[in-house]
Amino acid sequence: MKRCSMWKVLVLFLVLCCVLMLGACKSLSDSKQGGEPETEFVFTDALGHEVRLKNVERTAVFSESLAQAWLLAGGELAGTSEDAEDILDAHSETVNLGALKTPSAEAIMAENMDFVILSSALSGHVKLYDTLEKAGIATAYFAVETFEDYKAMMKIFTDFTGHKDLYEENVGSVEELIEKQMERADGSSPTVLLLRAYSTGVRAKNSDTMTGRMLLDLGCVNIADSDTGLLEDLNMEAILVADPDFIFVTTMGSSQEAALSMVDELLASNPAWQGLTAVQEDRFYVLEKELFHNKPNNRWGESYEILADILYGKE
Repeated sequence: MKRCSMWKVLVLFLVLCCVLMLGACKSLSDSKQGGEPETEFVFTDALGHEVRLKNVERTAVFSESLAQAWLLAGGELAGTSEDAEDILDAHSETVNLGALKTPSAEAIMAENMDFVILSSALSGHVKLYDTLEKAGIATAYFAVETFEDYKAMMKIFTDFTGHKDLYEENVGSVEELIEKQMERADGSSPTVLLLRAYSTGVRAKNSDTMTGRMLLDLGCVNIADSDTGLLEDLNMEAILVADPDFIFVTTMGSSQEAALSMVDELLASNPAWQGLTAVQEDRFYVLEKELFHNKPNNRWGESYEILADILYGKE
């Protein structure tokens, strides 16, 4: 009887060990980035693609602003485009995958990326979709032109990484600051001319652009919204008729000096320019590229605040 009891105890001990080992194996297999159980994460991107993510180990993000947003959401960045110089300098483990506008599928595959984040606004990015999908690499496109776009993208990013705290830090608190700035609009509806300058020309921009949307949210009337001809032809006569209260300029390209020289050549050199109310009353502003051309991400509230201070005076 004693021997039989001992065998029963031994069998029960072995069964218990097996159960514990199976539980440990399941726990290990269930781990994923962000420390949450591994499940397939599904969302729809800006181009309407259904994106399915599972067992993501190496993520590539093309464009500095998207890469920065991914890091702010707690994502791990294995590779990015060469325009993200600050990120590449600060993260030695992150691979430089080449030019922003012409990403290479070969470079992505050579570095064993299994998830790639791209911009739906760049044709060179959109062209990569079929190639990457055929290679079995999950690919997601995002379009970020407004704070609402950034907010939606960050919800996806932080849901995936599991860092809900970073959503509150980099989106929730930013939204509160934006709402505070919008409340400063006093109903005066200041008129504005928004220009984008680059080394070969100058264009008027309406409220469909990033800075244009911010000005609209702050109660401004963009003269290019009603006079759509300004978008195609920067007509001095139309500008004189509208006589905007404020003129704002954003620059693109590597040289701000070259971009602003085009403003001088095409507009400021015209004697009529000096007769504009905004020029005479020193309400001509060159906006910081990082906050008004590049996507400001967690500094979006700062961008709104700068504009509100100009339009309505510092608090």
